[in-house]
Amino acid sequence: MSDHQHESDYQSQVEQLERESATAARLFDVRRIIGGLFVVYGVIVTIAGLTATEADLKKAQDININLWTGLGMLALGVFFLVWLKLRPTAVPTPPLPADPDGPGEDPAGEPGTSGRG
Repeated sequence: MSDHQHESDYQSQVEQLERESATAARLFDVRRIIGGLFVVYGVIVTIAGLTATEADLKKAQDININLWTGLGMLALGVFFLVWLKLRPTAVPTPPLPADPDGPGEDPAGEPGTSGRG
């Protein structure tokens, strides 16, 4: 195999890993995890509040604490998920390779010139 083909294979592998990394970054965004957990637990606690008995309310001085806590958890979970939808994770861009024709040192070693007259 030629050196150029090795370079091409390497570049395609790097590009594939960058795509997978960007997908993983979006998938495991902490806002998605926190929002999802708060929504799930909020639904469970809200259902517990809706099915509270008189004895449960009496224990909490007639405040349906499960209902209020569940609704608060639902609101917070929805906030995180809406935030994720409105401001998605930015995919990091890889650094560009150095431009051989760009500014730099000329063969004489003078910075900022490219050796052209």
